[in-house]
Amino acid sequence: MGTTKIAFIGVGGISGIYLKNLTELFKQIEIIGVCDLIRERAEKAAEQYGIPKIYETMHDAFADPEVEIILNLTRPYEHFEVTKAALEAGKHVYSEKPLGATKEEGEKLIALAKEKGLSIGGAPDTFLGASIQTCRKLIEDGFIGDPVGFNAFMICRGHETWHHDPAFYYQFGGGPMMDMGPYYLTALVNLLGRVKAVTGVAKTSFAQRVITSSPLSGQVVDVEVPTYTTGILELENGVIGNLMTTFDVHYNKQASFEIYGSEGTLIVPDPNFFGEAIYMLRPETGEYKEVPLLFDYKENSRGVGLADMAIALKNNRPIRANMEQTFHVLDVMTAFERSSEKKAREEITSSFKRQAPMEKASVLGVLDS
Repeated sequence: MGTTKIAFIGVGGISGIYLKNLTELFKQIEIIGVCDLIRERAEKAAEQYGIPKIYETMHDAFADPEVEIILNLTRPYEHFEVTKAALEAGKHVYSEKPLGATKEEGEKLIALAKEKGLSIGGAPDTFLGASIQTCRKLIEDGFIGDPVGFNAFMICRGHETWHHDPAFYYQFGGGPMMDMGPYYLTALVNLLGRVKAVTGVAKTSFAQRVITSSPLSGQVVDVEVPTYTTGILELENGVIGNLMTTFDVHYNKQASFEIYGSEGTLIVPDPNFFGEAIYMLRPETGEYKEVPLLFDYKENSRGVGLADMAIALKNNRPIRANMEQTFHVLDVMTAFERSSEKKAREEITSSFKRQAPMEKASVLGVLDS
């Protein structure tokens, strides 16, 4: 079994689960190098996971002829420049979410990738996990009848009370829609299909945030982005629904994601996770019943999207977490603010086509097709 060689750009907080899964779970990936602006992070990762190369700069990684895919784990406002430079150097890229900080950034990256004959894959890949894949089968097999609507809410009071360096969540490329919206929207379009229009309202409730977590406790962060975003989505298949994300509200539980059908209601679990419980209500029982998970990857399996991309490139088949999907999600997320600014419905111009559902693995961590 051959492997696809990748290099990490960014070895911050999210890198830990990627390093673990790509060295222990997904057998078709080989990490051959890491790069971080803080060299000590790269050195620690290389030592812990037996990675042979540490690059001084990201451009050294891009110039390495062994590297086939660049894994972009930088901060959201850095995604565009890192992905752009990697594409210009002739490398495929898999990027953490979002694809870019604006629709225009996404458009430029898609155009460059197509010009170079390259691919961009992207997070989130939680939709490839057991929960969302099971929800997709339930919907497609008619367990809730014809879908007619949905409600999805991500509610919390922000990250300044627990994150070690939360400022970027309130800077360009941040905010609750750009941070958590990718999970909800990626799940939504994989379950129900393309979004055709958004009518949204967005606001910044508090001009500043005070960090109370260590080690930056007491620092004041200026808020540059909307922190309360809500609106109506119209899907191409006629389904309509509401999506709300906020960093402004005290809340004591995870908010809900519900899909309503002509013959039942599906409680979709938090799309930030891979294997949370699913509940379905049918008129025969009149109450919610837990549904068993029917697919692989119930644990935190971040990296499955990259593994799928690697096999797709080798087998010349579509990538499940592809650039059409990540751009469509970016288009929809940024449409809330565009709609809010012009006080009118915003048409979505990007295309989207769902890819094939996941197949049962012969060996967990090895994607066969």
